[in-house]
Amino acid sequence: MQNAERNITQYSIDVDQVLAAISQVLLGKQTQIKLALSCIFAGGHLLIEDLPGMGKTTLAHAIADVLGLSYKRVQFTSDLLPADLLGISIFNQEKSNFEFHQGPIFTQLLLADEINRSSAKTQSALLEAMEEKQVSIEGVTRKLPDPFFVIATQNPTSHSGTYPLPESQLDRFMMRITLGFPAKDAERIMLQALAGSHRRTNANRAKLEPLLSLQQLEQLHSKACEVQVSDHLLDYVQRLMQFTRQDSSLAQGVSPRGSLALVRAAKAWAMLEKRSYLIPEDIQQVFTSVIGHRLSSVTSSKNANNLANHVLSQVDVVYT
Repeated sequence: MQNAERNITQYSIDVDQVLAAISQVLLGKQTQIKLALSCIFAGGHLLIEDLPGMGKTTLAHAIADVLGLSYKRVQFTSDLLPADLLGISIFNQEKSNFEFHQGPIFTQLLLADEINRSSAKTQSALLEAMEEKQVSIEGVTRKLPDPFFVIATQNPTSHSGTYPLPESQLDRFMMRITLGFPAKDAERIMLQALAGSHRRTNANRAKLEPLLSLQQLEQLHSKACEVQVSDHLLDYVQRLMQFTRQDSSLAQGVSPRGSLALVRAAKAWAMLEKRSYLIPEDIQQVFTSVIGHRLSSVTSSKNANNLANHVLSQVDVVYT
């Protein structure tokens, strides 16, 4: 028992250090950082959507740094081809054979920057990789590194030069979060740092060092999976999902993949809260980020977050 308690304490310290480190470069966004880490610790892929200059890429870089994973960044543009992402075979004249040259997708963490500026064909090249952790190229299936995460950023689809992600692609992302404008105090700190020393602000990112080993990351993932979920809370999740499938204002309901993602993300959130069991607030905290991008309105009069909040408000937590 004492060894188990020491392990739990050690995990908590590691997570606290990760939260503190990322908070140094993304000021005043503790909730968004915890949501992002919940997604990663649950083994999911993360989509960060917001206006340009809000810190999307900064957050993705910070997560990659502190988790100590190999990572590559790909700037998605309209002329990016699937081969640029997956790789290509090139003929070697000396050996008289084709040699496969891996694309940037062969990494533990792929940062797909401004993913919705690429064509649907290139976006779809990620589908197999995100779901199966492998890619099929020229008839050959190639395994991706383990673990494999995609953190994608995108600008609002109303911006020029963007292509909406297909529903099948959106569904592969466990969570979608937005950062929003910084609080007044946080923005003032950024401005004061810039006024004092531009070099110092640039150095902040360089100071982020790996805080978790691969083994610790796997242990945290296992610890999140072990969070206990009561039958009453499973009933609550099912009633939420059933409401999305029956409400006439919603164009379509949430699939079983969505309900599984909700429970996984809520368990990871509970772990970050240092609890070994799930409570309704855990589900509610991650609900909008997990379910919002999986909902659409019949009339298109509400955005995804408003739809998710509508579902939460209509389904009570009732222990039957």
